[in-house]
Amino acid sequence: MLEKVWENMFEGGSLWAGLITGGYSQLQDTLALTGGKLQSQEYAVNTAKNVTMAVGTMAGVEAGALLGSAVMPGFGTMIGSIVGGMVGDRVGTYVGHQAGSLAFQSSRQPVANPASNPQVAQ
Repeated sequence: MLEKVWENMFEGGSLWAGLITGGYSQLQDTLALTGGKLQSQEYAVNTAKNVTMAVGTMAGVEAGALLGSAVMPGFGTMIGSIVGGMVGDRVGTYVGHQAGSLAFQSSRQPVANPASNPQVAQ
């Protein structure tokens, strides 16, 4: 099943669904960055989130369509691709936000110096 999802993920409707959802979110974040409403660190986290959201949407559409086709060809394919796309979007958003936060936010936090804090130095 996974091979079939991977083969079809970069073709047709699933590709367009991922490009549209990820591209639109990235455009919003870019406008927020250039408008001063978003810091560069947050922009990097959101970019990671947008990329994984797009891939999650693409995989979800394909997996949902495949499962829907197995249950009820035609109508099940359509409903499965919609539900799969929504689930893939949410999972991709969550995973991307967590990964982006770990990669970009934790690396920029200052390390506490015990000598500079009188309570810790005692």
